[in-house]
Amino acid sequence: MIAICFLLPSIALAKNTALIENIKLANTRDDLLTYFDVMHAFTDKTNQGVLNGIPTTFSFYISLYKTDGSWFDKEIADIRIKSTIKYNSLKKEFSVLRSWKNDVPVVTQSFEEAKSLMTEIDNLKIIPLNQLVKKDKYQLRIKAELDKVILPLSLHNVFFFVSFWDFQTNWYVINFTY
Repeated sequence: MIAICFLLPSIALAKNTALIENIKLANTRDDLLTYFDVMHAFTDKTNQGVLNGIPTTFSFYISLYKTDGSWFDKEIADIRIKSTIKYNSLKKEFSVLRSWKNDVPVVTQSFEEAKSLMTEIDNLKIIPLNQLVKKDKYQLRIKAELDKVILPLSLHNVFFFVSFWDFQTNWYVINFTY
């Protein structure tokens, strides 16, 4: 019975931990692309912060390594992208800015659509195919995190919940041969 009491909170916590899913690699004629989703990125506290007008930014880190079985893999691509959501309470609309989409914001009145735009990475160019060597081994590493929110000192007491809504995923790794 005691073991169950200690395990239940950790099981519940793991269920709501942000994680990366549906990682896919694809290519065009010229480029290697990736697609992935971040699950459980929006908690009740995060939702509350966004709806109170706090701009929220997720950062995504994508690295591509050439692996040869030794301890020292060679990094050949290092990409940092961001998604930022802002809520305009007067217009009752969300603006989502995604750095890899030509910095053109998408505006929607649906919070669910805005959250999907924040957490779905699609068609992200990793590297031109002419920089990869046929039959060589590579490793793609992906991580996501919520950027820290810095509020003016006078707002720290009003938005005390901000400290509870940070997340960071583990590194997710895909090994492949080109």
